[in-house]
Amino acid sequence: MSRPRQLQSTSVPDRYAQRFQTVKREFQQLEYFCKGTLLKRMMKCGKAQCACRHDPAKRHGPYFEWTYKAKGKTVNVKLTRDVMPLFRAASRQYRKLRSLLNRLETLSQTVLRHQAKLAQSADRD
Repeated sequence: MSRPRQLQSTSVPDRYAQRFQTVKREFQQLEYFCKGTLLKRMMKCGKAQCACRHDPAKRHGPYFEWTYKAKGKTVNVKLTRDVMPLFRAASRQYRKLRSLLNRLETLSQTVLRHQAKLAQSADRD
């Protein structure tokens, strides 16, 4: 036999409102963030006799870059090996920010749909 369902003490909007507040608090834990792509490049030089022209294993580098779009144009910023971890961490924070925004949007849409149904049923009464 199956057990009867227990009534939950909180309503659907209340549960989602609690989740919404929890996700909002996660925003306060964010650190500096940046949008873009981090690159590690191995380059060929312009010398005809250099080994880098013929052997990919002997290319120069690594050179590090941060690439992002600003006003429709691609911007490339050269980075040193020392600052690359800072930008890598900032890139992770940006992905976390996007994830949090997506979660908030989903929760908001769910609550708004539920509130709309309640408003429609109240109008019918």
